[in-house]
Amino acid sequence: MAYVIAEPCINTKDTACVDACPVDCIHPKKDEPKYATEPLLYIDPVECIDCGACVPVCPVSAIFALDDLPEKWNEFTAKNAAYYGR
Repeated sequence: MAYVIAEPCINTKDTACVDACPVDCIHPKKDEPKYATEPLLYIDPVECIDCGACVPVCPVSAIFALDDLPEKWNEFTAKNAAYYGR
């Protein structure tokens, strides 16, 4: 079960979650070219180790365990995966 970044992250892109992630699976980072053009950050569903370290540091409560993702944001599962070509 991977984690998913959903709608509340749009146009916020606070990178506290990036710093909290022990396996570097949240992108784009501030120093990456896509940071300026992407509307939100994304979690790689394959690389995510399901540790949940990113959840408590998100200031807009945009990160959810897949099983806890509100139905209204289901499309963000595919959006996160698509960012990584999955």
